[in-house]
Amino acid sequence: EKNKLEIGNAIRVAETNTSGEIRIHIEKQCKGEVLDRAAYIFEKLEMHKTALRNGVLFYLAVKDKKFAVLGDAGINSAVPNDFWDAIRDSLQTHFKQGQYTEGLIEGIHHAGDQLKAHFPFDHRDDKNELTDEVSFGN
Repeated sequence: EKNKLEIGNAIRVAETNTSGEIRIHIEKQCKGEVLDRAAYIFEKLEMHKTALRNGVLFYLAVKDKKFAVLGDAGINSAVPNDFWDAIRDSLQTHFKQGQYTEGLIEGIHHAGDQLKAHFPFDHRDDKNELTDEVSFGN
């Protein structure tokens, strides 16, 4: 419960200076290939419906020890090619030590920095398009 709050707070802080949207989805097991599953969840959570296509999903299957970070078309075209690799490597380091919350929070901050650089917050018309709550599957 405390971890959920910490992660939700990290998302809110990361989204403060950007129009981008970050979501976390956690499941016990990953059905099929991890990137396919993450893409399915991305769509199921309607993350592709942000105005600027700048949603980022952190997908985590705890029992299977699988995870993926997916960015929508808008953010993917703006960040360097190796950007997601750097976040993935950082997450992997934390996860190997059982530091799931810390890893996710660090990844959220990295993603937030890039979103802020490429999709700055516009106070006139920005709204939180997606919930900051952590979602859970199976």
